Amino acid sequence: MRASAFVYPWDVNGDPEAAARVAGLGVRQVTLASAYHSTRALTPRHPRHRVVTASHAAVLYPADSGRWQGRRLRPYAAGDWAPGDAYGEAADALAGAGLDVHTWVVLAHNSRLGEEFPDTSVVNAYGDRYPWAPCVAQPETRAYLTDLAVEAALRPGAAGTELESLGWYGFPHLHAHDKTAGVALGDAGTYLMSLCFCPACRDGCTDLGLDADASAASVRRALEPVWRGETPAGGWEVVEKLLGAELATATRAWRDSVARSLQTEVVGAVRAAAPEGFRILLHADPDSYHVGANAGVDPRHVLTVADGVVVPCTGGAGLLTPFAEHAVAGNVLAANFTVVRGMGGSPETLFEDVTRATGLGATEVRLYHAGLASEEDLALVARALARLG
Repeated sequence: MRASAFVYPWDVNGDPEAAARVAGLGVRQVTLASAYHSTRALTPRHPRHRVVTASHAAVLYPADSGRWQGRRLRPYAAGDWAPGDAYGEAADALAGAGLDVHTWVVLAHNSRLGEEFPDTSVVNAYGDRYPWAPCVAQPETRAYLTDLAVEAALRPGAAGTELESLGWYGFPHLHAHDKTAGVALGDAGTYLMSLCFCPACRDGCTDLGLDADASAASVRRALEPVWRGETPAGGWEVVEKLLGAELATATRAWRDSVARSLQTEVVGAVRAAAPEGFRILLHADPDSYHVGANAGVDPRHVLTVADGVVVPCTGGAGLLTPFAEHAVAGNVLAANFTVVRGMGGSPETLFEDVTRATGLGATEVRLYHAGLASEEDLALVARALARLG
C-alpha cells in the first residue's frame, strides 16, 4: 500500500532533520504544496519557528514572468513564509531522503484574488460575493486556473500532481475568525448558498431558458426555512424539495457541465505539458453538487480524464465506493486520512482505517499532515505503516 504524506515547504526548509523524519514514517512519497491558499500553520518541531502565517494565496516558487506577462489575473508571490523557490528547496531535500515528490496545487480557492478583483468571485442569490471562491464559469478565471495548474504542477523533478479545489467552491470556507455556525445549513442549504449568480452564471441561466432574477428569488425562498432553524436532513432530494425538482435539476446541470469541462481542460493541459508517466490526481467528492477543496465530480467521467482521485476518508471511507464502481486498471483511488488528533484525526486507528478503505477499493493512502502532527501522532502513523508493510 503506497502511502504519501502532505507537507508544506516551510516544514522542511530550515530544518535539516525534516526530510529524514518524514521518510522515517515509512512513506514512499510526499505531496508537497507548490500553490497554496492563505493559512496559519503550526510547526511543532521546526528549529526556527513554531507558527507560519501565510497571509494570502500564493505560488511557492518563482512564477514564470513570460507566461503571465500582461495578464490581469496572475499568481501572487509568497511573502517571507516561503521566499524564493521554497518549493524547489524543499523538494530537493525530500528527494535526497529517498522520497518521490508530487506537487500539491490549490486552484479555485484564493481570497486575495477575490479581494483585488471582486468580479471574479462567486455571487450568491442575495448578491453577496465570496472573495475566497473564484467563479469557475468565467472564461478569464478558467484560463488563469488552467495555466496555474500547468505551471504549479510541473515543477522540476515532480513525478505527479494532486489538484485540489478543481471545481466549484462555495459557501463553506474556514475564513478568518469564521462566524457562520449560528445556523446549520446541511447539505441542501450549503448547495443553495453556493449557487452563483455572477454575470457569467446569469448568462448560463439564460442559456438554459431560465430567468436569472426569478431563479435567485426562488433560491432565497427555498432558504427561508433554513434561516428559521429548520435544517433539512438529507442530500440532493432535499434540494429538489426546497427548490423544486425542475429548477434544482437545471442548476445542477449547468454547474456539472461547467465543472466537468474545467476538469477536462485543466487535466488535458497538464498532461499535454507533462513528461510521460506523470500522474495527475484530483481531490474529489463523488457527489457532483458538493463544493469545496474536494470538488464534486462525476466519478465515471473524472476517472476517464485523470489518473485517479484523492478521497476524504477521515471518519469513514464510504466515499470511495462510487469511484471504485467506475475504476479501471491503472486508476488510483487514494484514501485521505487526517492523522492529526487535534484536527479530528485518529492516527491510533490508522491501520484499521486503511484496512477498511482497502476493502472498499483504495489503492493508496494519503496522510494529512506530516508537518502539523505532534510527535506522538507521527509515532502512531509510523507504527501503522509498519504493520501495513
